[in-house]
Amino acid sequence: MPDWRDTCHPDVRLVLDYWQEKCAGRLMPARADIDPGDLRRFLPHITLVDVVDDPRRFVYRLVGTSEVELRGFDPTGKSVADAYFASSADAALIQYEATRVGKVPRYVAEPFQVVDRFIGEEDLFLPLSNDGITVNMIMVFSIARDLFSVPREELGS
Repeated sequence: MPDWRDTCHPDVRLVLDYWQEKCAGRLMPARADIDPGDLRRFLPHITLVDVVDDPRRFVYRLVGTSEVELRGFDPTGKSVADAYFASSADAALIQYEATRVGKVPRYVAEPFQVVDRFIGEEDLFLPLSNDGITVNMIMVFSIARDLFSVPREELGS
């Protein structure tokens, strides 16, 4: 079976390569290691989520313009449980929790339905840590498209 890095969108690989470079021999980089200028063309697709020590658990700190447009609202400041963009809150929280616990990049490519449309999405969850041990932020890079804009024959129906 091919590795996901062989089949993912090329921009996903570029963002992963950048994150790995910023690790500089550590398990994961800190937010301070990530220079937005280096990621300029990817910024509309990047979301930063704080890992907090309270019942909210994961809170949107910054949401790229493409992500806001796709959602139809800006979830900045809200918890992932309250403002998720996935098939369910549980589906979203599983990805964030797995990234927090695993402390390694996590790739997810799953289409899902929101309201009256289908979304095809590739997400790369990248843990960040101020102390090199505890994940205190997760950077998510998303490539998404509205599947209703794709001809039905491309969807396999």
